[in-house]
Amino acid sequence: MKIIVRSAVRTDLPALLALYGELNPDDAPLPQEKADATWATISGQHGRTVLVAEAEGVVVGTADCLVMPNLTRGGRAILFVENVVVAEASQRRGIGRELMRAVVELGASAGCYKVQLLAADDAYVHTFYASCGFQRRAEGFRHYIER
Repeated sequence: MKIIVRSAVRTDLPALLALYGELNPDDAPLPQEKADATWATISGQHGRTVLVAEAEGVVVGTADCLVMPNLTRGGRAILFVENVVVAEASQRRGIGRELMRAVVELGASAGCYKVQLLAADDAYVHTFYASCGFQRRAEGFRHYIER
């Protein structure tokens, strides 16, 4: 199976929304108007790249990447990664590994000194990221803002 990882484009939005539905099944579907407006913001944001993985011409995975300029580490940026998901029906076929390889390559090409992500408290997920060369280096904290 050939896996292609590339930057997402507007026409990938329905596939992205379906993947995000798998990632967060308790979320209500995003209304199309809101999805379109949000995509316009994301696609116009400097340093933001939403990667998609295609297998046999179908988008089956994604990772949302943001390069953040930085005044430490010699001015080298940090690449933050969010919303990593591979469609359940396509898991364990190397798609996630190819996505993460592309994420690291994106960080390197942007002059980043590290790629940083938070992972769910799930042993399989932790093993996966470790197998992709990521090291467990810190404890993360979150503060959710309720609406």
